[in-house]
Formats: sequence, C-alpha cells, structure tokens
Amino acid sequence: MKDAEYIITFMSMICSKANHLILSEFKKSKISELAPSHAAILNLLYKTGEMMKMNDIAEKIGRDKSTLTVLINKLSRLKYVKRVKSKDDSRSTYIILTQKAIDLKPEFERIADLMIDTAFQNFSKKEKDMLMDKLEKLYNNY
Repeated sequence: MKDAEYIITFMSMICSKANHLILSEFKKSKISELAPSHAAILNLLYKTGEMMKMNDIAEKIGRDKSTLTVLINKLSRLKYVKRVKSKDDSRSTYIILTQKAIDLKPEFERIADLMIDTAFQNFSKKEKDMLMDKLEKLYNNY
C-alpha cells in the first residue's frame, strides 16, 4: 500500500493528467481558447439546463466568487455565456448559455465521456462506488 502522505501528490498528478487530456481534446475540437476551469462552468450549465446565479455556480464548482468572476468574464468575452440581472434582486446575477455554447454541448459530452471512460477503464462498479465514497469523505474533511 502507498503511504497516505502521498495522497495529495497523487491527487495533484491525477488532476494534471485530466487537465492535459481536456486541453488536448479542446485543441482537437478547435476550442483551445478555453481551460478546464471554463469547462466546469459550461458542464454545470449544460446539466442544469437553465440559468444559474453566480453564487450557486461558485459553490457547485468549488471556486470563490472572485475567481468565478474572472472565469465568467472570459466566457462572456468569448460569447459562451451572458449575464442577466435578476428581476427580483438587483444584487443577483444569473449566467446563461449562449447559442455558441449550446452548439458545443455534444462536443463537451464527448469529452466528458472520454474522461470517465479513461478514468474508470479498469474499475468495477463496486470499486467506482467505493472510490466516490472515499473521495467525498476526503473532500468533506476540508
């Protein structure tokens, strides 16, 4: 068994490899102006199928509001998302997908499927479930 002290290093290495795969697939798909952190936002909006408040996006992808603002600014500048002020609360801003982003959804789904297939290619269902349980527990420790 590997020493537990190396778990953070292993997680970092896994993230690095996953990000490399995403960037490689973005390049193949001619969407190299995006980063994996942008993909997290777009995938979340694809899954919800609706507009989301900035605060909710930040919480769901584990980013603080200032970091999310920078990411959303770039997605907005590249015309993947639009900001819409809430009619009920002028302090709240919603983020919605543009047609440009909606048109990319099949490509994002392909890349997401590739990520999952690559990550779990040698795992049984039981192993996947156990890993998810342990990762959730680890995440909640922070």
